Amino acid sequence: MNRLQLWLSGVNSKAFAAPIIIIMMLSMMVLPVPPFVLDIFFSFNIALSVIVLLTSLYTVRPLDFMAFPTVLLVSTMLRLSLNVASTRVVLTEGHTGPDAAGKVIEAFGHFLIGGNYAVGIVVFIILTIINFTVVTKGAGRIAEVGARFALDAMPGKQMAIDADLNAGLIVEAEARRRRTEVAQEAEFYGAMDGASKYVRGDAVAGIIVTVVNIIGGLVVGLLQHDMEFATALKNYTLLAIGDGLVAQIPSLIISTAAGVVVSRVASEQDIGGQLITQLFGKPQVLYITAGIIGGMGLIPGMPHMAFFLLAGVLAAAAYTIVKRQKLLASIPDPAIAAAAVAQQAASAEAEEATWQDIIPIDMLGLEVGYRLIPLVDKGQGGELLKRIKGIRKKFAQEVGFLSPPVHIRDNLELKPTDYRIFLKGVEVGAGEAHIGQFLAINPGMVTGVLPGPATTDPAFGLPAVWIDAGLREQAQTMGYTVVDAGTVIATHMNHLITTHAAELLGRQEVQQLLDHLSKDSPKLVEDLIPKMLSVSTLHKVLQNLLIEGVHIRDMRTIIETLAENAGQMQEPNDLTAVVRIALGRAIVQQIFQSASELPVMSLDNRLERILIQAMQNSGPDSAGLEPGLADSIALQTAQAATQQENLGHTPVLLVPAQLRILLSRFLRRTIPNLKVLSHSEVPDSKTIRVTSLVGAPA
Repeated sequence: MNRLQLWLSGVNSKAFAAPIIIIMMLSMMVLPVPPFVLDIFFSFNIALSVIVLLTSLYTVRPLDFMAFPTVLLVSTMLRLSLNVASTRVVLTEGHTGPDAAGKVIEAFGHFLIGGNYAVGIVVFIILTIINFTVVTKGAGRIAEVGARFALDAMPGKQMAIDADLNAGLIVEAEARRRRTEVAQEAEFYGAMDGASKYVRGDAVAGIIVTVVNIIGGLVVGLLQHDMEFATALKNYTLLAIGDGLVAQIPSLIISTAAGVVVSRVASEQDIGGQLITQLFGKPQVLYITAGIIGGMGLIPGMPHMAFFLLAGVLAAAAYTIVKRQKLLASIPDPAIAAAAVAQQAASAEAEEATWQDIIPIDMLGLEVGYRLIPLVDKGQGGELLKRIKGIRKKFAQEVGFLSPPVHIRDNLELKPTDYRIFLKGVEVGAGEAHIGQFLAINPGMVTGVLPGPATTDPAFGLPAVWIDAGLREQAQTMGYTVVDAGTVIATHMNHLITTHAAELLGRQEVQQLLDHLSKDSPKLVEDLIPKMLSVSTLHKVLQNLLIEGVHIRDMRTIIETLAENAGQMQEPNDLTAVVRIALGRAIVQQIFQSASELPVMSLDNRLERILIQAMQNSGPDSAGLEPGLADSIALQTAQAATQQENLGHTPVLLVPAQLRILLSRFLRRTIPNLKVLSHSEVPDSKTIRVTSLVGAPA
């Protein structure tokens, strides 16, 4: 016994409520129920309907009564079980008198219909029609429309929650709670729509059960118990109508509660507070209504006393409201005064700026329109998130340092299919992408034209067109490069990260590189930093390399070269030049892969001498060039670079070491894809083939 009590104390007793109720209802449909037990259950059914109605009236939000669809179903099944149980008693014991099925049914039969069977039948039919065609049907329709609008509004609400979360207005826990509430709201209205169908079926079943009870009772009374027709009609009609009413009245109450729950608008007040405040809260309305009702009472033939009495009550209510409003206006509310003081204090505090008001700028950012959210939403697959992780990993392996993470957010101000890429809070790239479609890029050798909106590849500016998925194979056959929306954004992001690698390398990343190298070569780093060279100088050297597209994976060679030359020079540009020579083999391989012959452009000998003389006079700065000469060099180099690209070669200009930095800075502005190498950077094992001379006479 002690073990049983201990086990029961550890089990939640509420968990047994639902199984017990279901078993009880099924038992009533199968097993005979005594009249006294029927009285208890009928009384409980009425009490339950009243509880549900009052709970719905005092509910502030529909979700506060989330169990209502289940309550609606259980109460309907309870009424049907009672109908089956009472029908068995009526047909088996109805010949004994009107109290054969219990005192509750007898009371409803006698007191509510006054013993008049015709009145009872009419009242029962009216209640059933009201419940079936008005209350239940209306509540079901409202629930259906509410579910539809809740589902349609769900994406917008979800985006609003994400926008508040990204803006920092709410925390993650609040966002999760609001997302759950949005989903529960749609599920609630959908469940109410389905549960209302049970109540409508219950109304039809009530009519059928009542007719069966009357006809079946007459047959049983006349044939089995040899009752007179009048006596049988009296007993069984009274019992059938009483049984029908005792079931339909709770059904009508619960149907009304369902209508109240689904028809209310979200507010901080319960339904009673809303009615009193909004319907009887304006004294002007009450005064006008009192005047109209009083005027109707003056019409001959009208019930003067009733109209005058109602007009007086309305006028008195309006006067009381006006008097109360004046009294409240004259007395200062302590709560309002305290709130005003608190608001002033808060405003004063808000005016004082703190360091917390400064929000760090994201190094890399991506904003997308709402139609592109599935690409960056982890819950919907988010293929772009995986690609961005792959981009950062590939960048780290190829370039030599880890780029900052990309902060992604949705922006409702953007067009639905647009995106923007930010570097240090400044937009550096933008484009559009269409989920479900493909971007067919024209590399310059296509054999036909594709239908669709023309555009340009956002990464490299090539002509392109957005096509449907069905044209993908045809586009590939025609020579187009076909990529999906996620690849378009990822490629654009990768191109911009690579292009702005120098800006992404900060002092913190340089220190992380040194810490990483110190794990394998601690003495090498210790001898150079900070004994011979500062971190800022190293940072500038690495940035110089990245600006010209030179990878810094080989940090050991870079550090060793700087350690060898830091004693003779401290200028970052001079150090960069010697590092480039040390990295010459890697630089050439990065440009030409494993080719043994290097097709390059070169300077005419006379132009070389002129530029070297200009440098000696003005220093390594393109500002020392005569404007006409500078324009001529830029134009001829651009033409030669175009010729190189047409031949399928990377445009590379090979110049003397002392001219490399001058021409690299100058030509980088007009020919971004041009690589400028010095003779010292080319390994001896490579063969040079000059394809064109810049500055040669035509």
